[in-house]
Amino acid sequence: MMALNQEAKDAGITVFNEIGLDPGIDHLYAVKTIDEVHNEGGKIISFWSYCGGLPAPENSDNPLGYKFSWSPRGVLLAARNTAQFYKDGRKETIPGEKLMSNARPYHIYPGYAFEAYPNRDSTPFRERYNIPEAQNLVRGTLRYQGNPAFIQTLRDLGMLSEEEQDFLKPTAQPVPTWKEAFAKIVGATGNSEQDLVWAVSSKAKFANNDEKDRIVAGLRWFGLFSDAQIEPRGNPLDCLCAAMEGKMQYEKGERDFVMLQHKFEIEWANGKREMRTSTLCDYGEPEGSGGYSAMARLVGVPCAVAVLMVLDGEIKDKGVLAPVTGDISEPIRKKLQKDYGIEMREKTLA
Repeated sequence: MMALNQEAKDAGITVFNEIGLDPGIDHLYAVKTIDEVHNEGGKIISFWSYCGGLPAPENSDNPLGYKFSWSPRGVLLAARNTAQFYKDGRKETIPGEKLMSNARPYHIYPGYAFEAYPNRDSTPFRERYNIPEAQNLVRGTLRYQGNPAFIQTLRDLGMLSEEEQDFLKPTAQPVPTWKEAFAKIVGATGNSEQDLVWAVSSKAKFANNDEKDRIVAGLRWFGLFSDAQIEPRGNPLDCLCAAMEGKMQYEKGERDFVMLQHKFEIEWANGKREMRTSTLCDYGEPEGSGGYSAMARLVGVPCAVAVLMVLDGEIKDKGVLAPVTGDISEPIRKKLQKDYGIEMREKTLA
């Protein structure tokens, strides 16, 4: 998009990007703290930012601890991306096939059991946030405990593959059952549950027997060992998405939940170090109530506010914009806080 910056300027138009939740609200409060610290003579030694759009804990009642508030395909594809970030001053890379197995427990509040893993490429944010001094810099995703191991197993089994398979195409006759299709995907010798479990055990790695039992139970819950016919969509990933769509939607009365947190490790001119956090924890209205989900509100309202500020002339810049500088981010942040009660709570921990 930035390649179009000059053309947008020449056309005299504003193309506003990255103004939802993540990216969006995260930028507003990252820039706020970074500018404050720099203006007081400090340095940002480490910046960690993690966000998760999740079901409320009481509604995380399926093997993935997850329900879809956006594209199932997008969720699963994001779990295959290679990640880059800074750790101890060095650029680190995690290949996509190992991303989920590198997820680690991440503490925010004692009442939540999160795991976290890095998103795509965090390294440009040294420059975008003007923190060349940062030795650690990660932007990542939060999931409930156990989710990454399950997704890693699906990848190891070939269930996230986009490779076309004749037996999964809509033209296939007869349409296979899930146990027949799953047997072919994992290379099982037969399609009995015993054969399928043996194939799963031979292709996937588990931390222990309890984890294996939990994931096998989850595969069973999704219907992959069953006589139910697949919805043929051509490849394992899209067939799996069809199975998930029917089982992982929000039901009436259920709520979604968003957690976003920045952690800043700060070094002051006298050598003293300090840890600050900025945290957003928000629940949506119950499904079927007529209200907004947390995801809809936290993505939609910032975007709408930015559009109105452009239309009203409060933001006059032309070209391709994102709220990663104080002159753009500050008025949006203040309006979200004052008019809509959308804010990240800031604390100094030590």
